[in-house]
Amino acid sequence: MHLADITPPTTQAARAAYEFSAERQSPAMLNHCIRSWLWAVGFAELDGRDDADRELLYVAALLHDLGLVEEFDNVTLSYEDAGGHVAAALTAGAGWPAERRQRVHDVIVRHNWPSVDPALDVEGNLLEIATGLDISGFRADDLPLAFQEEVLAAYPRLTLAAEFGACVTDQAARKPTTQAARIVANGVERKLAANPLESRGPRP
Repeated sequence: MHLADITPPTTQAARAAYEFSAERQSPAMLNHCIRSWLWAVGFAELDGRDDADRELLYVAALLHDLGLVEEFDNVTLSYEDAGGHVAAALTAGAGWPAERRQRVHDVIVRHNWPSVDPALDVEGNLLEIATGLDISGFRADDLPLAFQEEVLAAYPRLTLAAEFGACVTDQAARKPTTQAARIVANGVERKLAANPLESRGPRP
């Protein structure tokens, strides 16, 4: 498993997802999204998920936290739901049919579930596991250490812990019935600080 062997899709939707994510998110959050995709690809290989839709997974990973961006911070919806709607709108512009636009919304929403059954949603399962690794250190010893170090060197964590922790805590306070509140109640700031990935890559 090597970083050089993984290439992003080059479809219109994939290119638009990267460009939009890079324009709207901080470097730390953009790197988080890219790492989440790379971890998802790694877990797909590790867990034998050859049936994963790589374009769908990439687009969902690049856009999954847009609901934390001020312009897309919905008054009532949880941030993953709001971000899913942004992804659906962006992929409509790339020509995705309604069913596929709903799928990218579903994958983004489900990445914040406590767990996702791969029988229900392979891509949702992979993104949930991948973001769990990048935020909470979930399954931190499953992917090869050399691969983790390669990814972290190319896409360092920077100020992710401070930025993500502050954004989710703010959302939890304003929207106490959403997944953000559950994540904060489960100690996301503590998990970010204790994540083994914090010590496996370059420091800010």
